[in-house]
Amino acid sequence: MPLRASPQAEASYRGGVSEALDAPALPAPVPRRILVVDDDPTVAEVVSGYLQRAGYAVDRAGDGRAALEQAAARRPDLVVLDLMLPEIDGLEVCRRLRAEPLSHAVPIVMLTAKGDEHDRILGLELGADDYVTKPFSPRELVLRIQSVLRRSGGPALPPEEAAPVAAGDLRVDPAARRAWRGARELTLTLREFDLLAFLLAHPGTAFGRDELMRRVWGWDFGDLSTVTVHVRRLREKVEDDPAAPRLITTVWGVGYRFDPSDAPGRALETAVPDA
Repeated sequence: MPLRASPQAEASYRGGVSEALDAPALPAPVPRRILVVDDDPTVAEVVSGYLQRAGYAVDRAGDGRAALEQAAARRPDLVVLDLMLPEIDGLEVCRRLRAEPLSHAVPIVMLTAKGDEHDRILGLELGADDYVTKPFSPRELVLRIQSVLRRSGGPALPPEEAAPVAAGDLRVDPAARRAWRGARELTLTLREFDLLAFLLAHPGTAFGRDELMRRVWGWDFGDLSTVTVHVRRLREKVEDDPAAPRLITTVWGVGYRFDPSDAPGRALETAVPDA
């Protein structure tokens, strides 16, 4: 004889199904928005297609002027920026994005020609966070973008990495991704912040450029001048005299070290910023 549920159980089941059907659907997660800037329509189309298949919303611009207009109107989470652009070149676009309060912290990944080391370094000096050299694999570009976006707005950090740290008048809050020198909040790019937070978390320890690239950028290999440029930019923002740095010092033959003994106040501590 087949088993049957009791009338009460059947009623309860039907009521549960009805409630589930009537319940409002959870909103779909909003995809991260990426602005692809390239005057080559084939490159722009291929890159956009790969990014869309990876789940991103994509806007496109074919010249520098359109790129600035799109960035202001669409507020992208990341910009893929070719340096060779008509109207306004990519370096100037990068400079203007970094000068605008609403876009100064938006990650920028440059697309550079293989032999354009000067332009690549200048782009990093102007505030680009990463670069990919042409010709490139679209999959490599997507992986680089995913890596950058994880740093800029990924899941919550574990407690040991999220605790605010202070050295003298320098303070960093990794969870909020904010940093201060005294009462002044620092305007840092994605990689500048990551580099400062890493160095403050390891006071007195010297790191080679290759190790910084691996632990801050997440790359096992790459152009080490990327690290050099970011250290120089960071010194300009945290040192009293960037030409004679006392906080982020060069250890000849090794790399760089954060020296808490030279920080005003001469104390390294875990601290919650006042702001």
